[in-house]
Amino acid sequence: MAKKAKKQQAGGTPATVALTAADVAYTVHSYDHDPAHPSYGEEAAEAMGVSPERVFKTLVADVDGTLTVAIVPVAGQLDLKALATAVGGKRAAMADPALAERTTGYVRGGISPLGQRKKLPTVLDASASQHATVCVSAGRRGLEVELAPADLARLTDAVLAPIGRA
Repeated sequence: MAKKAKKQQAGGTPATVALTAADVAYTVHSYDHDPAHPSYGEEAAEAMGVSPERVFKTLVADVDGTLTVAIVPVAGQLDLKALATAVGGKRAAMADPALAERTTGYVRGGISPLGQRKKLPTVLDASASQHATVCVSAGRRGLEVELAPADLARLTDAVLAPIGRA
């Protein structure tokens, strides 16, 4: 079963600190990141031996001028139109990577939906609810956190909507 990591654990990130502070059960998975791998998310799924449908990537998009977080399975892609609809917007485009990094406080490939520098509107793909646990970035490349999708949604104030596509 999931274990709780200690707040003072070596290598703690804002994401794991937020989880510990919220008293949420989670498991940290660490692996050696390969900078040559073409996909951060697929690399994480392979390294952890977890189905890509259970590993979710955190993307930052601009929806009508508002930065918005989208959490979708690494096995698919973000449907920008569906994301815009989910938050009551008209148009969505991927955010500038440098702006996403500055706003969240994380680097690309390690952006976690948890413990971000600034709280952004968040949408979690509805497929997450099909799994007992999902994995998301714990705040740096090579570090994932596994938790219940309901806890992820609650801690990020996420709306659940079908925003991913195969």
